[in-house]
Amino acid sequence: MHDSERLAIAARLHVALRRKTGRVTDTEWMASDATYGMAMSALALAHAKETDDADLQRLALLLRASLNSTQAQADKPAPAPAAPSTPETGQALAKLVQPVRRYVGGLR
Repeated sequence: MHDSERLAIAARLHVALRRKTGRVTDTEWMASDATYGMAMSALALAHAKETDDADLQRLALLLRASLNSTQAQADKPAPAPAAPSTPETGQALAKLVQPVRRYVGGLR
């Protein structure tokens, strides 16, 4: 899940918690910090259970699932970059990395 989608879910949960419990939360922190996000999700789930609020429960579960998927992706090791296998490949990559001179002698 993209960061913007997780932030949108956190914002919707923030508004719901503010409206229904009076609790003020930090939306960006909720979306970026898994510990805080899980705590706010647990708070929302507890309140949803007390008041039988299906919408609040749905938002809390969405945030929890979003944070769990992000944490699972972070736990996966990144693939190792492939090293050039031949000198020709290394030279070709070096040519691609050289800076490109744009607009030399032309209009900008």
